[in-house]
Amino acid sequence: EPVFGIIKSVLGFRQFSLRGLNRVSGEWTLVCLAWNLKRMAVLRPTSARKA
Repeated sequence: EPVFGIIKSVLGFRQFSLRGLNRVSGEWTLVCLAWNLKRMAVLRPTSARKA
């Protein structure tokens, strides 16, 4: 999947810092949230940037 490669290269996320399935799941959720916020900032209309 391209998004996993992008997360590795752009965000620099190569390994999990925490141990345990619940903690890793939470960490992955944060990484995905960061990626989605970054994409939303790039894709938002130009009129919203001026305001």
